[in-house]
Amino acid sequence: MPSIVEAPALRPALTYQTYPLTSVTVHVLEIPPDHKVQVAIADSLLRVDEFAEQEDAIAVLNAGFFDSQNGRTTSHVLIDGIPVADPAENERLVGNPDLAPYLDTILNRSELRRYNCAGEIQYDIVLHNVAMPQNCSLEFAVGAGPQLLPENAANAEAFTDYDGDQLIRDAIGSQQPNARSAVGIRPDGSLVWAMVAQRADAAGMTLTELADFLGNLGIEKALNLDGGSSSSLYYEGETWFGRLDAEDRPVERPVKSVLMISSP
Repeated sequence: MPSIVEAPALRPALTYQTYPLTSVTVHVLEIPPDHKVQVAIADSLLRVDEFAEQEDAIAVLNAGFFDSQNGRTTSHVLIDGIPVADPAENERLVGNPDLAPYLDTILNRSELRRYNCAGEIQYDIVLHNVAMPQNCSLEFAVGAGPQLLPENAANAEAFTDYDGDQLIRDAIGSQQPNARSAVGIRPDGSLVWAMVAQRADAAGMTLTELADFLGNLGIEKALNLDGGSSSSLYYEGETWFGRLDAEDRPVERPVKSVLMISSP
């Protein structure tokens, strides 16, 4: 009898789709657990399509916050457990007297982490100072914030502040519609990237609206990434930018750090 050779199992594919909602268009990339997401950081600043070319990536999403005036990070980035971008070294951040009451909290905002736990890849969204699980190594971490799910942590992470019922601080315009980027984790360990793009008739989403949208996709943990003009997504040769200028043209802003998926 002829021998039977089983074909190798195919890796589940990435799934890209758009959601043309009443108030916005959302670009969504669903990433099965066995696809290796990585982090990259630029010495200066690069657009997501430039990251894709430099890193030979098939998908790139903008990630952490940065200072547009000096190009330095305002979010933690770690690769192989080693800090490659530390907001505590940004003098415009730590030396700003207006931020002094919030600085400890700013330096401990939420981040997306990828662990290797005895050969098993696990993603999590936790505050920067949270200890790693036992028997795990930290493959990367990229900070942003606030955490959006299971609950919106904008106030706890010092993006917003109140005097009684009055909003006195909203560092990223969280309650105003805008272009947004986010990453979410589903219960099965898969990731979801979302990039909220403005239209001529649609200004974007608030953080609450973004959290509701992600929750409806079955996401249990979600992290807001840098938004506004930074919101941008590259996938298989095409780039989408989230923010429009006064003439309704996409704003092609370079960014400091990204999430990416390299070519097979």
